[in-house]
Amino acid sequence: MREPDFWYRPRSFKSHALRPLGLLYGAITARRMLRKGFDAGIPVICVGNYHVGGAGKTPTVLALTKLLRELGETPVVLSRGYGGRLQGPVMVDRMRHTAADIGDEPLMMARDVHVAVARDRLDGIVLAKSQGATVILMDDGFQNPRLLKDASLIVIDSERGLGNGRVFPAGPLRAPLKTQLARTDALVLIGKGHAADDAAAELAKRDKPELRARLKPDAASVAQLFGKRVLAFAGIGDPERFFRTLRASGIEVVRTRPFADHHMFSQDEIAALAAEAQREQLTLVTTEKDTARLRGCEGLPDGIVPFAVQLEFDDPAMLRQLISDHLYKARERRFSRR
Repeated sequence: MREPDFWYRPRSFKSHALRPLGLLYGAITARRMLRKGFDAGIPVICVGNYHVGGAGKTPTVLALTKLLRELGETPVVLSRGYGGRLQGPVMVDRMRHTAADIGDEPLMMARDVHVAVARDRLDGIVLAKSQGATVILMDDGFQNPRLLKDASLIVIDSERGLGNGRVFPAGPLRAPLKTQLARTDALVLIGKGHAADDAAAELAKRDKPELRARLKPDAASVAQLFGKRVLAFAGIGDPERFFRTLRASGIEVVRTRPFADHHMFSQDEIAALAAEAQREQLTLVTTEKDTARLRGCEGLPDGIVPFAVQLEFDDPAMLRQLISDHLYKARERRFSRR
């Protein structure tokens, strides 16, 4: 899905016309979020968004995976497998599965952590626990009440923010902001922008923290592209952010080709990109998430460079304390019920 431009404009006739549908959708979602979820029996940390589209959930999940291992935990990621054909439950196997099977994000994350894909998250919990999970990391699912969450971290791109602040389809929000703020334990604001400062201020009134972070390009990826002229393409939630990251890394971006989030590239599209790059003597570069979707494509040209990034927190000690506290409280609650 490609986000409509009017979602990120302060005033729009289309948004105004769709507002009644947004109010209805928001009311239904808000009521649904009040339901009591199933207790997995082990801590569940959800990494979610307030809005439709990407903001940096996958890098956040991977950063939390590393932290949890440092804390002596065995995390398993639980994903719905958006874009994949398999219903699950299934553990992702990078040697056997493709993005068409289980989605691009699970395939990408499975390089670093065990990932359980299941449309029914309760089935996914059973499978994850069978793999020795001590903590479940939910990739998305914040608005889904099916599973009890011990902590919910919401990721926002600080430069894009929450658009016009209206609920889908009038805007990008998945539910009314007030309802979502009430169930948030921390905000992860990625980048140096201020578009999400109002949401952070509202959450601060509830004594919930704001965690600042930034996407740091992998040094090897930057070195591989140094001195080259590139054609950058991406099918992610915010392709322009990827293009900005390349330029900020000192890479000469000559051409850009944005696609819709989770776009499944056809052989003809890849051939056209390769021909354009060859014609202008450019190097093709894309995101790791897009690279996951390209795996197994017939006729894939050589030389497409995957550009890797990692999420770094400005105050890692604050994040460590936050996660440690939530793990302790989650286990204390379960122990007290025995």
